[in-house]
Amino acid sequence: MSSPLTLAPWLTRYHRRDFLSDLLAGLTVAVMLVPQGMAYAMLAGMPPVAGLYASTLPLVAYALLGSSRALAVGPVAIVSLLTLAGVAPLAEPGSTDFIALAGILALMVGGLQLALGLLRGGVLVAFLSHAVVSGFTSAAALVIALSQVHHLLGFSLAAKDPVPVLLEAFQRLGEVHSTTLLLGLSSLILLLAGRRWSPRVPMPLVVVVLGTLTVALAGLDQAGVKIVGAVPAGLPRPSLPQAPSEAVWALFPTALTIAFIGFLESIAVARSLAAREAERVDADRELVGLGLSNLVAGFLAAFPVTGGFSRSAVNYQAGARSGLASVVTAILVMVTLLALTPLFYHLPQAILAALVVAAVVGLVDLREPLRLWRVRRADALSLGVTFLATFLLGVEPGILVGVAFSLAIFLWRSAFPHVAVMGRLADSEGSGVCGVWRNVLRHPQARPHPRLVVVRPDASLYFANATWLRDVVERVLAEREEVRGLVIDLSAVNDVDAVALESLEELMHELDLQGLEVHLAAMKGPVGDVAARAGWRERYADRAYHLTLDRAVAAAEAALVRREATREA
Repeated sequence: MSSPLTLAPWLTRYHRRDFLSDLLAGLTVAVMLVPQGMAYAMLAGMPPVAGLYASTLPLVAYALLGSSRALAVGPVAIVSLLTLAGVAPLAEPGSTDFIALAGILALMVGGLQLALGLLRGGVLVAFLSHAVVSGFTSAAALVIALSQVHHLLGFSLAAKDPVPVLLEAFQRLGEVHSTTLLLGLSSLILLLAGRRWSPRVPMPLVVVVLGTLTVALAGLDQAGVKIVGAVPAGLPRPSLPQAPSEAVWALFPTALTIAFIGFLESIAVARSLAAREAERVDADRELVGLGLSNLVAGFLAAFPVTGGFSRSAVNYQAGARSGLASVVTAILVMVTLLALTPLFYHLPQAILAALVVAAVVGLVDLREPLRLWRVRRADALSLGVTFLATFLLGVEPGILVGVAFSLAIFLWRSAFPHVAVMGRLADSEGSGVCGVWRNVLRHPQARPHPRLVVVRPDASLYFANATWLRDVVERVLAEREEVRGLVIDLSAVNDVDAVALESLEELMHELDLQGLEVHLAAMKGPVGDVAARAGWRERYADRAYHLTLDRAVAAAEAALVRREATREA
């Protein structure tokens, strides 16, 4: 297994024939990234130029270590929103303190992701269920879109949360700046139409150029249209951001959230693109690559970055063959910083808001809740709870509520596992040989044993569900007074703890006192090892270690015959 710190393969075996494809892909993504980066910076509460800073050396850092050849790293909407949500309570958006804290947040995110990658912790992301992520993403997309309403309407809103924003905006419709609204809506329509019918046209750049020219030539900034204004020229100077230690600690929950959500978004798109080329993406190397990118962003007066869905798709479709495409993108953004920033002076903020809204509209997934409701309603409920919590409580509480709720459902399921009452199916060919054992509720033709109850717990046994198994067994035995024994099929039990083992032993002892024969079948190796350490080999060698269910049933039948013979004698 290679180290996560190994340089990306393209650096050691680059093919010259790929250069033109990488060059064109890098140029295409740069055209898209420059306006998007500025828009996402505004969403994050940062100066627009910070979005350009985040689109330079962080891209190169990922290209050096990342395992995906097509992933386009940079500012993304959800991470920008999380940045604003985490830093805004500590400093005024756009202020010097805010910029410093955003840089520290990027350093913290980078440190967490780098540490997780080096410790090979990519598997931890599995704790974020797909349902939770889908609900969070859809709600966050709506929150992001509503956060841009004031830019589209042309006046400031006192409210910050989604529902109050909607109510205040509706109440103040008479204050709408019509020119700003017209610019914003026309830009949004062009962006969405271009994505639908002309995906190869760099519509973000077209919209930015048209809007900037319109404002500059018509003097609309003098008529109340808010513009970006002067964008500082030149490359950022690396420096370590400074902030009080208590502020740093206050940012830790946000850093943890961004580290996981950012990585999850990145790895999802990276694996999706890699699958099309039958390639493999290394989760730990992705963590290291993203971690280094965020560390670099923190030193450049920028904010956290990750791999984006839309830009990565464009990068792939444009022919990116290696990380060199990202290097080309970074160089072109740096050229923009050095020579082209004056061109953005008259760029309307309403157009940047339209860029953000257009980018997040596609993140609202209306089909997934219906699919999950059809397949498994508990997952649909997790999605719904996460969506509502994120929309009503905020992005950070929302993801925490979603994770907690999904884990609670998991614990509930494991505490009350399915326990099948088994019956035997006759051999389909009529050979007289015993058939297989199946759940009698699913297979009515399966015949329960006349004198034995056969059950199969379909989960690992531990302290939380040990009592439930006993309750099920006692209920089934009470329903069939004629039975004289119990066989427990452990073939679906992968693990057992000491409490569950003790509970099982108590059940066996109580049933023994009632004159019932108890046997266990198909105990797996790890379960058998735990039982052996508890002394079961010595106490229950003839009852607990039957290799198959048929052998356990046969042994129980023979024991019943011996008991009856003893009583008759």
